[in-house]
Amino acid sequence: MKLVIYGQRLKEDNVELVKYFFAQLAERKLEVGIYVEYVDKLEGIIDINRLGYQVINNHEELVAYAPNMIITLGGDGTILNAVTLVRGSQIPILGINLGRLGFLANVEKDQISQALDDVTNGRYKCESRTLLKLDCEIPLFGEVPFALNDFTIHKRDTSSMITIHTYVDGNYLNSYWADGIIVSTPTGSTGYSMSCGGPIVFPGSGNLVITPVAPHNLNVRPLVISDSSIISFEIEGRGENFLCTLDSRYEAISQEHRLFIKKCDFDVQLAIIEGIDFMETIRKKLMWGIDKRN
Repeated sequence: MKLVIYGQRLKEDNVELVKYFFAQLAERKLEVGIYVEYVDKLEGIIDINRLGYQVINNHEELVAYAPNMIITLGGDGTILNAVTLVRGSQIPILGINLGRLGFLANVEKDQISQALDDVTNGRYKCESRTLLKLDCEIPLFGEVPFALNDFTIHKRDTSSMITIHTYVDGNYLNSYWADGIIVSTPTGSTGYSMSCGGPIVFPGSGNLVITPVAPHNLNVRPLVISDSSIISFEIEGRGENFLCTLDSRYEAISQEHRLFIKKCDFDVQLAIIEGIDFMETIRKKLMWGIDKRN
């Protein structure tokens, strides 16, 4: 079996755990590639040359290497960044959670050995997850104008709220007076959108969620719409620039930008170990039923 390991940073208190993870890989005699930005973090921890691990520099090299799976070491943000490497290749991503909450990276630290056994023996399934695609007359985000979790517009450089004129399939929906607005996929519904009062949406439900950030009109509420819709935005505000984000990546925009959000024409595959499902994940991560009165 062939794996690629993807990471972004390595905290001191996770060093021994990462050593253990790579020892488990060596014990199973797996072919391993490592994303180039993680190689420097592993210096002095593993001997990449001695072990014969291949360095993967970009999307094209990843596709040519053709791994069975990418394993991320980090939190949900690490998976979101790995998506920009994987793109439409359909290579499944499995996340080992070295962060805090871990809705997407749902393999915990004490499950590493068992998870690798499950992976090498094919005891996992792949779930297709919808991506958002951003279109704009003024190009943004280069070769990766897509997001697994969410797209947002935010005010910048001023405390004044902004006005976001919003259309669905070309029909006027509302002008949001707010600090910003979020469009999330079902996957992203447990992220920023949820923290702003948006609903939790099950993966595969075929929906997108529009959630305002700190709206001035208190009767404005999050909306759930079909993911076959195209959502467009025009922005007004006192400032000259605003922020536009796709997951954790951002660019400055102005009132000249007209933005269009739709479902991407490819999806991403998340590898799910047997015995883990979405309902169990939200119960554990949101601590439902932990109250002693239950």
